[in-house]
Amino acid sequence: MSQAPPPRTRLLLADTPDAVGLARLHITNVLARWGVPPDSVETVKLLVSELATNAVRHPNRREQQRSSEADQHAAGTFEIMLDSDNDTIRLSVWDRDARPPVLQEVGVEASGGRGVFLVAAMSRRWGCYPANGRPGKVVWAEVSVCPEERRAESDWAEV
Repeated sequence: MSQAPPPRTRLLLADTPDAVGLARLHITNVLARWGVPPDSVETVKLLVSELATNAVRHPNRREQQRSSEADQHAAGTFEIMLDSDNDTIRLSVWDRDARPPVLQEVGVEASGGRGVFLVAAMSRRWGCYPANGRPGKVVWAEVSVCPEERRAESDWAEV
């Protein structure tokens, strides 16, 4: 007896300002088709927003410095990968910047810098590794999938 492979999707995007919204839309559509509960969908959307924003804001600076001035205005690319089994959604984002993400301490008044903190706080596990066979790195995060019915039953059992 053969088993179907786990659901998987990939999306290559240009690192342009509208890429983050397109990434969220893609994730929403895919996870709805996979039957993922809405709470988990919202968490994965938040994570993809943060990781895609980092990919757009922090392209490979060395590559940009080597290119001609005309090429500097051309968009680069990044890739979103989504895998699932019955209990976990794994979101991975490849970008061209080899520098690992850094958890920063940010003040209350800061207007940014909380992305990696949110990824760490909202995921079950997360990390990064060098991209294999291409420049940059892959940042990944895992989200537990707990169907609403099971979650409601477990909440009731704890009362």
